[in-house]
Amino acid sequence: MKTIAQALMNAQKEFAPALKTNTNPHFKSKYVGLDGCIEAVIDALHNNGIFLMQKTHECDSGVKVETIFIHESGEQLSGGTLQVPASKQDAQGYGSALTYARRYSLMASCGIAPEDDDGNAASQNKKPVFALEYHSQQLESATNLDELQTAYMKAKQAAVEAGDQAGLKAINAKTTQLKAKLGGA
Repeated sequence: MKTIAQALMNAQKEFAPALKTNTNPHFKSKYVGLDGCIEAVIDALHNNGIFLMQKTHECDSGVKVETIFIHESGEQLSGGTLQVPASKQDAQGYGSALTYARRYSLMASCGIAPEDDDGNAASQNKKPVFALEYHSQQLESATNLDELQTAYMKAKQAAVEAGDQAGLKAINAKTTQLKAKLGGA
């Protein structure tokens, strides 16, 4: 197992991202197809002397797929079997289950994941939202003018960063009201 383990580690360093290039017409969402999964890993596997095999096993209600890596040294490593039920007991149902099983078995065995659309969207610079109610409560919880000033500065900064002029106006009015209540000018 020493040779194949080293080769797989080296191959994994070269894996490309599994890109979501296919579109599901029913859900109008993007997904990575089997071809995208294979494309992400096959060159790296071959560059490191590894043959990729996906073996099917007998299964009454769907399909079972086992992803196996075979090194040119003769060493083999199995990613285990994955069973996927067929949605329909016909050729199309079994074919769909087989493609799904091969795709997910390969991703799990190689330690890859589809590109993360949610993560990509979340990491884009988005304008923050100003939480007026939260900052109002922070102002109201101030027991002296110093605490009020600190709460006001935080609220003002958050409103400015969010570009919320109405929120800033509300915070200014609330601060003036509370300042008078706490004995400030």
